[in-house]
Amino acid sequence: MSVSIDSSQPRHTPPPVMKRRKVSVDQMAAGIRDRNATLLARAITLVESTNSGHRTQARELLQALLPETGHAHRIGVTGVPGVGKSTAIEAFGRFLTQRGHRVAVLAVDPSSSRSGGSILGDKTRMEGLASDPNAFIRPSPSAGTLGGVARATRETMLLCEAAGYDVILVETVGVGQSETVVADMVDVFLVLMLPGAGDELQGLKKGILELADVIAINKADGDNKLRAAQAAREYRSALHIMTPGSPVWSPRVLTMSAATGESLDKLWETLREHHAALDAAGELEAKRCGQRLRWMWSMVEDSLLDALRAHPRVGGVVAEVEAGVSNGTVDPTLAGQRILSAFLIDDGRAAAC
Repeated sequence: MSVSIDSSQPRHTPPPVMKRRKVSVDQMAAGIRDRNATLLARAITLVESTNSGHRTQARELLQALLPETGHAHRIGVTGVPGVGKSTAIEAFGRFLTQRGHRVAVLAVDPSSSRSGGSILGDKTRMEGLASDPNAFIRPSPSAGTLGGVARATRETMLLCEAAGYDVILVETVGVGQSETVVADMVDVFLVLMLPGAGDELQGLKKGILELADVIAINKADGDNKLRAAQAAREYRSALHIMTPGSPVWSPRVLTMSAATGESLDKLWETLREHHAALDAAGELEAKRCGQRLRWMWSMVEDSLLDALRAHPRVGGVVAEVEAGVSNGTVDPTLAGQRILSAFLIDDGRAAAC
């Protein structure tokens, strides 16, 4: 049986598939230098990728852009729960862009691998800053270890510097070790606190105070002004008995209000004073040099661990040694040596068991 088709009836034509145009590393680098936001976003996606081919391209891109990096003021920001960190970062970011600066906000969130993260989370929390043409907001990858997230954030920071952003705000979203990781990739570490320091001082980890270069008591407005002033005095007393991280800078404590904008100028002035003091003493470059070297060895360790886990001989012994360690029949040190032996034996360099 034949079936006639009425050619007069319109036929459904599927929409054309839009293919993303391939861009070379040189073209991407040139676009970033020209402040092309689309190419910057694509480059960041490239450095966040775990694909080996993408990682090779990312390394080439970062090397090509290296001369354009290093000029930005890198500021780490953390804060206690309820301090209004997003409001403070948005208010401070807009304060800076209104004065001619270009601001990038990056987030380090090691907890996102469990929660799944939210690509729009940071932009919805900072809607005003996100729509500012002189600002750029990028959350951390939604999966991966803290080390992987930190690598992507460091590389994203360099790309943003090459794209002309002169102030980089690196926000710690997670808790615990993320503060230390962020402090080791920035020039200055800002800790936001609430008025009423009594209970906070008792529960505050000493390590956070040791990391802080500047402490800002937020929400110092209205009825909170007196409490904020008292909190500032208590923090100054707590810092007084601690050894400063730098011989040329003693941590400063100030009060501010992100909601009203009060003392944002004082905060910026303090951060600039810190930058100038370290720069004049040669500490700023020494600090960045140390950060680069630690970053290099961190990348070596991560690459070695990835290669070890992917090795077929390692895969053959892992289940056995993990079971032995779990049930207490195999010593963890011996188990580790067996894994290393499986990894190295192909090259004739097996570790002694």
